[in-house]
Amino acid sequence: MTLDSDTYMPKSKAPKMDDVDYIPADLSPEERSELEEIRRRKGALLLEIQRLKEELREAIIEVEGLESSTDGSKTLQKSRHVAMGRKKFNMDPKKGIVFLVENELLRHTSEDIAQFLYKGEGLNKTAIGDYLGERDDFNIKVLQAFVDLHEFTDLNLVQALRQFLWSFRLPGEAQKIDRMMEAFAQRYCHCNPGVFQSTDTCYVLSFSIIMLNTSLHNPNVRDKPSVERFISMNRGINDGGDLPEDLLRNLYDSIKNEPFKIPEDDGNDLTHTFFNPDREGWLLKLGGRVKTWKRRWFILTDNCLYYFEYTTDKEPRGIIPLENLSIREVEDPRKPNCFELYIPNNRGQLIKACKTEADGRVVEGNHMVYRISAPTPEEKDEWIHSIKSAVSVDPFYEMLAARKKRISLKKKEEQP
Repeated sequence: MTLDSDTYMPKSKAPKMDDVDYIPADLSPEERSELEEIRRRKGALLLEIQRLKEELREAIIEVEGLESSTDGSKTLQKSRHVAMGRKKFNMDPKKGIVFLVENELLRHTSEDIAQFLYKGEGLNKTAIGDYLGERDDFNIKVLQAFVDLHEFTDLNLVQALRQFLWSFRLPGEAQKIDRMMEAFAQRYCHCNPGVFQSTDTCYVLSFSIIMLNTSLHNPNVRDKPSVERFISMNRGINDGGDLPEDLLRNLYDSIKNEPFKIPEDDGNDLTHTFFNPDREGWLLKLGGRVKTWKRRWFILTDNCLYYFEYTTDKEPRGIIPLENLSIREVEDPRKPNCFELYIPNNRGQLIKACKTEADGRVVEGNHMVYRISAPTPEEKDEWIHSIKSAVSVDPFYEMLAARKKRISLKKKEEQP
């Protein structure tokens, strides 16, 4: 089946004039973009209306429960248990599911739990992503059922990704993302047979689009990829062949003109982030215009090192992403038990970090190294071990390279 570069749809699946996703061919790029934006806003409004309906329904149930007798008390108690279960899920997804199942508010089936997550009423979307990304057999079944609730038929790949990535927040761990994008690629190819020669092709291109979105719209990325580089990145991924250049250009333009909308969490995102850290404790950090040692409360989580002035602070004074950093022990004449975070083979480059000034402004960090002192030699060793476990080279390029290699090997095996 051939690809229609105007709509990225199989020609045999060309929509009719009354199809809701139909885009007239004679529209200008600006008109096409406006039409897509109108449809996106309409979808968001419909979701908001549905959410408000559910909230209204729950409020009516509570009011009726207050006005009625024993049965009403049970209904009110059930509503309270549901609300409590959602809060527990947002703090610890597995414990939240267990609570809802034990109170007979949710059946312990992959289909029921997937429906619960897909509706997402009052749920933290980061927590949804964490639960769906777990590698337990049951969680993988829930993930599959969750993805199957999405309807991607006759959507181009960017449209499908926009819908998919709005239903939860993509976790940071590479293995979780791999499982979730594999499930997405299988579902998309099932809904649109013939668009891609294999799910591997869909997987690689989807990942490339997500990485493109980050590269184009993350202000920390100075070297913005051109459309030519995007096309070059995706050569040979269609089972050894190339995808149509018009298709790749259109995908590039779509992401450049409108970045993916990342869902905001329901509740305090920092509370969830710091709820279960890899490590936390008091350390001394060398810094300031006049180099002095300052006592800070450090939290290690999600491949980042956060530091606070006080343990009660809601927001960190600084954030140090650990990606591509190294750590080493150092001797310091003023403080014992020291170690440093640094960039290997550095040529004058500052570590990509940020800090909050006294007046509340968030500015880029100005450190080429971060020197830190632990209270005891044992704590120094434990911090070094924990940080080494969290330090990472960007894993997504490695995952893409491995998948591309698999496509290439598969193509060679098929050749006579």
